[in-house]
Amino acid sequence: MKQRIFIAIISICLAMSAMAQRVYLLNIDNEIDATAWRYTARAIKEVKQSPQKYELMLIRLNTYGGAVDMADSIRSALMQLQVPTAVYIDHNAASAGALIALACDSAFMSPVASMGAATVVGADGQPMPEKYQSYWSSVMRATAMSHGRYVPQGDSVARWRRDPEIAARMVSPDTAIAFTADEALRIGLIDGIAANTMQVLEQLNMPNAEITTFEANTSDDVLGFLAGAGVRAILIMLIIGGIYMEMHTPGLGFAGAVASVAAILYFMPMLITGTLAPWVIIAFIIGIVALALEIFVIPGFGIAGIAGIIALSASLIGAMVSPSSFDGDLGTSIVSASIIFLVGIVLAVGVVMFLTSKYGPKCFKSTSILTLQKSIDNEYIGVDTSLSQMVGRKAKAVTDLRPAGKIEINGERYDATSTGEFISAGTEVVVVKFEAASLYVKLA
Repeated sequence: MKQRIFIAIISICLAMSAMAQRVYLLNIDNEIDATAWRYTARAIKEVKQSPQKYELMLIRLNTYGGAVDMADSIRSALMQLQVPTAVYIDHNAASAGALIALACDSAFMSPVASMGAATVVGADGQPMPEKYQSYWSSVMRATAMSHGRYVPQGDSVARWRRDPEIAARMVSPDTAIAFTADEALRIGLIDGIAANTMQVLEQLNMPNAEITTFEANTSDDVLGFLAGAGVRAILIMLIIGGIYMEMHTPGLGFAGAVASVAAILYFMPMLITGTLAPWVIIAFIIGIVALALEIFVIPGFGIAGIAGIIALSASLIGAMVSPSSFDGDLGTSIVSASIIFLVGIVLAVGVVMFLTSKYGPKCFKSTSILTLQKSIDNEYIGVDTSLSQMVGRKAKAVTDLRPAGKIEINGERYDATSTGEFISAGTEVVVVKFEAASLYVKLA
């Protein structure tokens, strides 16, 4: 009897467990950057691959914005996820955060939260040109329109669930707007106001849901750091600068090691996440080989050098193009990657010029043999060839020439060597040749 009761209890518990709703919670509390994208990508992967079925992916959001390309990647990934998504704006969802909030199926805000002000700004904090604002405005509008229309009760006119025009108005530098929780609820940008995530789940009729919280690890932070725009520009600087310095020094040395390590760190995030296309690595190898052939094998600068530069540039830019951009705006992703690449090139040129200048460390100047000119300023001593003008002129032997001695021309004394017999002092001679930095004379 006891065994039957025990089996019944276990069966009931298993049945209740099977019926329990499951929610995956992702917290984003910082800038929208490569790390935030890394968190989101791994969270979505866990939701898709988990043996347990999740009924909802909930994002608790608190950010002042960040990189538009990373925000667009997060937006695309959330919109393609088959599991319903919801966002809870804890305090702020500005700029890139507003786009992420718009991408979710349901949106909620804290009573003290704000949302909006999505103007695109540059590194200096100033608004970008109109074409950037126009594009980002269209992205906001399209994201809002993706939620479709609905017909309110008692009405026959369909309305946008997320008003696309209001979403677009968040972007323009002249009319950029932000909303409080009450304002956002009144115009339909959000679905409710909640004090915490538990109240969000209550409003979604999931009060007893089992919550699994995303846990970041060290690899996420490291890979996110390496995938940041600033770090990528520095790594490109080290790769290009290291290759240039290495190809101008004999043997494999420090510059080559730096370039190799920088290349590994540069491609590592894409390799680990599986987003690196095989052609990128092939193009990188082809670029290095072509440049080496151009410098060490083929005289002059021609097709191999140009092909190497193109292949290397395409590889470094292609590695930064987000896979999600192939389903969206590929051009914007390429432009963003190209800007980072150009910044890295400028930094590389500046660093190489400094290291090989008279102000740079001597260890770099001494090893960069082919980058130096043999001038007196660099402590190189050249041979004085002005004595070649003395050939054909008559002179007087000041000392005996046996065979070397001294001669005098127009009151100036010079070292000279006899081409034949010994010549006595006071004898008239003529300069017959200048060779190996010496004058050669014979009897006049």
